[in-house]
Amino acid sequence: MASGGSAIRGSRVGAGPMGEQDRGFHAERIQVSYWDALGNETVRYFAANLPDEEIPETIDCPTSGLPAGRDKENPPSVAKLEPYKTHLAYVKERRTEKEAEQLLEDALQQLRERRGTVNSK
Repeated sequence: MASGGSAIRGSRVGAGPMGEQDRGFHAERIQVSYWDALGNETVRYFAANLPDEEIPETIDCPTSGLPAGRDKENPPSVAKLEPYKTHLAYVKERRTEKEAEQLLEDALQQLRERRGTVNSK
């Protein structure tokens, strides 16, 4: 087995000198700070040529999960969170109690007919 010279194990061919700092062109960027209601600061970086209207006014703070805005003195307030609704809660919004009873009776009637256990009223 012949080795091919003084290559460093694990390096790519043409990788250049170790510790090379130039990794390509870096676009200019701006730093934007956001603050949440607890005072946490989150920094985001955007391209310097990005129009101001495309930079978001609010983000979700990764630390607290609260909304964070660009104004440190007036951070956005927490939006009122609606509690989790079950499937049954959504059904109850669409149906009255009387409609629910009728649907249940119809379903039970169909089940009884399939099983052959229909009671005559």
